[in-house]
Amino acid sequence: MPRKIKYSHMQVIALGFFLIILAGTILLMLPVSTQSGESAGLLNSLFTVTSATCVTGLVLQDTATYWSLFGQIVIIILIQIGGLGFMTVATLFLALVRHRFGLRERLVMAESISTNRVGGIVSILHMVLVGTALIEGTGAVLLSFRFIPEFGIAKGVYYSIFHSISAFCNAGFDLMGTPEAKFSSMIAYSDDTLVSCTLMGLIVLGGLGFLVWDDLIKNGLHWKRYRLHTKLVLITTSVLIFGGALGFYITERNNLCVGMSEHEKVLTSFFSSVTARTAGFNTTDTAALTSGSRLLTIILMFIGGSSGSTAGGIKTTTIAVLLLAWVSGLRGDQSSYTLGRKISDRTLRQAFLVFFTNLTLALTGTLLIAAMQGLPMEDLLFETFSAIGTVGMSTGITRLLSPMSCLIIIFLMFAGRVGSVAFVISLQDKRVHPAVTYPEENITVG
Repeated sequence: MPRKIKYSHMQVIALGFFLIILAGTILLMLPVSTQSGESAGLLNSLFTVTSATCVTGLVLQDTATYWSLFGQIVIIILIQIGGLGFMTVATLFLALVRHRFGLRERLVMAESISTNRVGGIVSILHMVLVGTALIEGTGAVLLSFRFIPEFGIAKGVYYSIFHSISAFCNAGFDLMGTPEAKFSSMIAYSDDTLVSCTLMGLIVLGGLGFLVWDDLIKNGLHWKRYRLHTKLVLITTSVLIFGGALGFYITERNNLCVGMSEHEKVLTSFFSSVTARTAGFNTTDTAALTSGSRLLTIILMFIGGSSGSTAGGIKTTTIAVLLLAWVSGLRGDQSSYTLGRKISDRTLRQAFLVFFTNLTLALTGTLLIAAMQGLPMEDLLFETFSAIGTVGMSTGITRLLSPMSCLIIIFLMFAGRVGSVAFVISLQDKRVHPAVTYPEENITVG
């Protein structure tokens, strides 16, 4: 009798994303998916589907001018599934048929939103689904006040829904391209307060994380009742948004901001700060950014959003834990403390693992593409960090990538969405190895 294969929770999640990408690729390869009526081909379809499912936003073809209505609907459905996590969507359908969830299913659900809490996980996922519908619906209504007068009722409503979902899921796909101005993203709305603020609000709410939602709903504005995770997310997110906006304002004041009103300078600075943390939209020409702004963008893309959210990156809590450990080391403390709590050694090890795994993947991808193509190193770093952080911002070299380079970017996007560490763990042999303790010896460092 053949041995039954038992998959780990990480493997189930990774396999689920893989199967969704496979199905989406088949759909986008159909001639009906393109405006020309010709098949997009395997690589083109695979790249686009991976980018959509992994809520990245890097594209080889302009979404508005290349893909048909059918293709665009496939893309936005994949974005929604990828943003929420396929287990969250699966829970909705299973709940509709009154399926009873077993312990293993609940463990996979908990893993899909990065929590150790199994009790009440179904209720949390229901909250996520209802909250998502309300937030995306509100965003679509707000955007419709601008898009309906501009594009008409039918197209305006469709554009409002598409961009609301894309923003909340931190995907960065847009329909603003025209035959004369492809890949234009939201540049036409750089001084539009309604569109920019609505998109920023959707991006931030999607990037906070579903566990933070749960904490905020249960405890309201009572700061002392929040879990340490929630406090660190809120503090770090605020610092990154305002600090990033100040950085962009300073580095672009004599470049892209020349000729802008003060209102537009501030609006574009905040938008650049928010979208860099895995959203992928842009209201300025990314290729024209100064070197300082590109470095700042890479840093923000690498950090990303928060755990258990629609965003990617190493996560806000990871960078917060590492910085707290660094400060503790400078002080000579034996452990890391913050807000009256001690950070566990396990959490610290996990943070280091996530940081260096993502960094290694991004740099390795950069070196491999650089060895195959003579593209500027600054642009390559921007591209690979955008991929591993599932951001979607590009200086314009995506369309110049060779097929092998595209496969590297596809791998980085997939690893970034599933979680680079989770992806590595999913490939590991699960056999139990005997524990061995070795003698301790000091090593001189620094």
